[in-house]
Amino acid sequence: MTKPSVRPARGNLFTELPAAADGEVFETLFANPTCRVERIVSFGHVSPPGFWYEQEEDEWVVLLVGSAVLAFADGCVLDLRAGGWVSLPARCRHRVESVSQDAVWLAVHCRADKA
Repeated sequence: MTKPSVRPARGNLFTELPAAADGEVFETLFANPTCRVERIVSFGHVSPPGFWYEQEEDEWVVLLVGSAVLAFADGCVLDLRAGGWVSLPARCRHRVESVSQDAVWLAVHCRADKA
């Protein structure tokens, strides 16, 4: 009995970028039960006033193109340029204060340890 052929998925993070939208565009590039990798294109969209991300997953994110400012509930502010990355543990309250029109992110979300 022959096994079916399995082909790898592939692509380019900088091609086929979506057209400008009313909000950020999230594209899942890879996912399994414990991990999700996505490309995020921001078009200058920031977090709404008073809104905080507070995710149940750990997240590692890198800004591939553009610039952004992240703010954290503890008062910390992080200025990111292309190549800058940040590791966000689950439930780390954060928001996007500013982001360039050309911002492209790569985010890796992992199931947080329940311990």
